[in-house]
Amino acid sequence: MPNTYTLIASNTVGSGGVASVTFSSIPATYTDLLVKFSIRTSNSNVGQGLKVTYNGASAYVNRFLEGTGAAVSSGNGTDEFIGDIPGNTATASTFGNGELYMPNYTSSVAKSILIDAVTENNATTAYQTLTAQSYAITSAITSMSFASMGSGSPTLMQYTSFYLYGIKNS
Repeated sequence: MPNTYTLIASNTVGSGGVASVTFSSIPATYTDLLVKFSIRTSNSNVGQGLKVTYNGASAYVNRFLEGTGAAVSSGNGTDEFIGDIPGNTATASTFGNGELYMPNYTSSVAKSILIDAVTENNATTAYQTLTAQSYAITSAITSMSFASMGSGSPTLMQYTSFYLYGIKNS
C-alpha cells in the first residue's frame, strides 16, 4: 500500500489556453506515478477526447468502458486516448476531473496504466470513462504530455490544472 505521496510538479493553464501540458524530467526516485487533473477544452463537443504521450513516443494498447448518461460503450485501440473531457459547449465554467495511475513506471517491462475521467455537464450528456492502457516501451517514464484530441487545434482552457505525484511504497 502506498504510504508517501510527493508533489513532483503542477501546471495550471493561464489566460488564452495552451495546446498541451508537459511534465518533463520526471525523476526515477518513486515506485509509482499519479496525475490528477481538472480540465476543459476549447473544442465544441460536449465530450472531447484527452490524450497522453509518454516519452514522446507512441506504443499503446488500450481498452475503455464509457457511459454517456444515455448509453454505454466499450472499445479498444492503439492510440493515446485516455478519456473524455468537457468541451466548450458543456455547461459554462465546469471542468472534468480524472486521474492517471502508473505503477512501476521505472521498470524494464511494459507499463500498465489506469485512468478514470469524467466530464461535468448540467445536461443529459456527460461522460465517464474508465481506461486500461498498456505502454510497450521498456524504458523508464521520464515525460508525459497531455492534449485535447480533435480537429481544429483545440486548446486546454484557462484554469485547467494537472498535478503530478510520485508515490513510494515501502
